[in-house]
Amino acid sequence: MKLLDISEVSQQSGIAASALRHYEEKGLITSLGRRGLKRLFGPEVLDQLSLITLGKTAGFSLDEIKAMFGPDGRPKISRDKLEEKADDLDRQIERLAGLRDMIRHVADCSAPSHMECPKFRKLLRVGGKRKPVGAKKRNNIGQLYIPD
Repeated sequence: MKLLDISEVSQQSGIAASALRHYEEKGLITSLGRRGLKRLFGPEVLDQLSLITLGKTAGFSLDEIKAMFGPDGRPKISRDKLEEKADDLDRQIERLAGLRDMIRHVADCSAPSHMECPKFRKLLRVGGKRKPVGAKKRNNIGQLYIPD
């Protein structure tokens, strides 16, 4: 098994060496030794880094990602956690689609100015309201789009 030094891992994965050191400090990856001052990793670290990148892209925290690896560094992913994250992503997609539609409307609106657009004015009233202290945390972006 050919060991890769940190610069090779960085080059092949596209992840900065500083991030690799941070991942090692957090326990996400493990170096197998050193060659001079350079950390050495097994080739499997590239798959681990791909999973870490995928997890971060999906919105998992580094601590959540760490819990997805067994003691041997192999993936041990909870299907329930994946279902929860997929549901979160569905809600986020819905909110972002509403926001996108609202922005497109405002961009294409024929009113002389945004402030003269009734839909935009309604949006400002809906979107500008603050939640009362102690209210459950909720993102209202998806509710900002006001259909014709």
